[in-house]
Amino acid sequence: MNKIGPRVKTVREGFVFTQEQLVAKCNLIGWNISRSTLAKIEARVRRVTDFEVTFLAKALKVPEQKFFDMD
Repeated sequence: MNKIGPRVKTVREGFVFTQEQLVAKCNLIGWNISRSTLAKIEARVRRVTDFEVTFLAKALKVPEQKFFDMD
């Protein structure tokens, strides 16, 4: 289980990005991720590694801490 999945979803939806759009952004910056994998992350089914947090933050153009500060 991961704690940041719902926070990633909240940030993504705040930018009005679909999962497909976020996946495309991640692929452009070098992280080969599928929409299915992103869905599992957001649903807290799949673990998230440190480097994946970095890629998600970079793709969304937010500081990594954004995923940890939200309540």
